[in-house]
Amino acid sequence: MTDAPYGDDPEPAEPSPAGRLCVPVRPGTRGRVAARLFRTPVGDRTAVAFTDPARLTALLGAGQPWIRLAEPALRTLVEPLGVRVLTIDPTFTAPASASPRTAVPGPPAAVGARQPLPRSLTALAG
Repeated sequence: MTDAPYGDDPEPAEPSPAGRLCVPVRPGTRGRVAARLFRTPVGDRTAVAFTDPARLTALLGAGQPWIRLAEPALRTLVEPLGVRVLTIDPTFTAPASASPRTAVPGPPAAVGARQPLPRSLTALAG
């Protein structure tokens, strides 16, 4: 009988992509860059990486700057920020909201009454 490839571990380790990943970045201070973080559908922060530049460009556009990093290096980079999730080759993103304005719901209006225009929350202060 041969030894298990993962020692005494009953299940194999989580598979990880081989080689370096394409990691989207944003401008940082003093000419440096920082890894760009995203949100999962449930709102958790995640680091995102792609297995090849074409996948990154297809999802984020040709103008998105990126660097090559190995998976362990990316995890080490974002771990102090509390980011524990790494998303490889995401295929879906939600579009940005059309308007940053938020309407404040009020009481139902009487039939035929004139409705005030919705105002942003900042307009209500003061």
